[in-house]
Amino acid sequence: MRFFHLSDLHIGLKLVNHDLKEDQTFILRQIADQAAQRQPDAVVIAGDIYDKAIPAAEAVALFDEFITQLRNALPQGEIMLISGNHDSAQRVDLFRQVLARHKIHLIGLPPRRPEEYITQVTLTDSFGPVNFYLLPFVKPSMVKEITGTDAKGNNLSYDEAVHALLSRENIDTDQRNVLVSHQFYLSTAGQDIVRSDSESITVGNIDSVNGDILELFDYAALGHIHKPQRLNGQDCYRYCGTPLACSISEAGQEKGIIEVELGAKGEVNTTVLPLTPLHAVRKIQDTLENVLTSPSTDYVSITLTDEDDLDIFDMHDRLSAAFPNLLEIRRAVKQKVNYEGADIPQEQLSPFELCKTFLGELEDADEALLADIINTVQDKRTEA
Repeated sequence: MRFFHLSDLHIGLKLVNHDLKEDQTFILRQIADQAAQRQPDAVVIAGDIYDKAIPAAEAVALFDEFITQLRNALPQGEIMLISGNHDSAQRVDLFRQVLARHKIHLIGLPPRRPEEYITQVTLTDSFGPVNFYLLPFVKPSMVKEITGTDAKGNNLSYDEAVHALLSRENIDTDQRNVLVSHQFYLSTAGQDIVRSDSESITVGNIDSVNGDILELFDYAALGHIHKPQRLNGQDCYRYCGTPLACSISEAGQEKGIIEVELGAKGEVNTTVLPLTPLHAVRKIQDTLENVLTSPSTDYVSITLTDEDDLDIFDMHDRLSAAFPNLLEIRRAVKQKVNYEGADIPQEQLSPFELCKTFLGELEDADEALLADIINTVQDKRTEA
């Protein structure tokens, strides 16, 4: 059994106000071409299909084009997609039953009532069945009718809610099982999960889920984290990352499709099929004259190291002409002796830390309230 593991397409994304439609069209075509060449049994996309809950018409058209390309590449293959935190669960869930008859499983909503369970798609090969559990992005409030609340009537934590959902499934561990999920799973081995600027990051990581629950599965196809990485250092628990860089912080990352091959129970092999962007995202640091010697159409963040003052307008015009997809221009600042202590530049602080710096010392209750307000605002920005 072979399948592609992808996630975080973020169709409709703008990179520092640059429209990425051409770049996304190019990379999605590359994915479809790989599917036509490799002929996997299924393609799995683990959430964040769109960048916005209400995507623009152009983004919807591009997604429609991509699914059509995949279907043409794999006439008999299964296509499985779940919603992520950037998607509207209700919109993704549209025509769910109708599409399933055509081997397209577009799952937007998790189970919300006691009689409902995680959508399961079962494929069969010479070693027997492979069960795919398709779990869209879950907020505790979405599933409280199933999971219940705590003693004070509050929603459970993300960790408790996801564990409760998966624990109620009748998972036959003698068979091969695959989880498709879009959550922030933490390593049980003390591994730091590297996050990117383009991700929605909650204060205090309140959306985190302990990765121990993944041990029920032979492979976990995870979405939400933009940098490709293994969870617990194991090939069978993977964040595949974005197929295209979504922020400057992803510059230099090698993007690709994870091709998963399941043999007999316990046999899992993964291969990364590299994806080549139309325009790379790069960081350049040098003097103005040296930078100008290597013009490029890549998306670039330029840090100038000139010690002398530069004419701002002349500098901007010359760099824009040499780099039509210029993202930003920075100036390297010499380190100066700080007699007041090691202050952290404000641009490096999170919104929560900036507010605390402004407000000063806070009581625990006030700090918790501030964190809740910031998380709520960030949720609303994602939905906008």
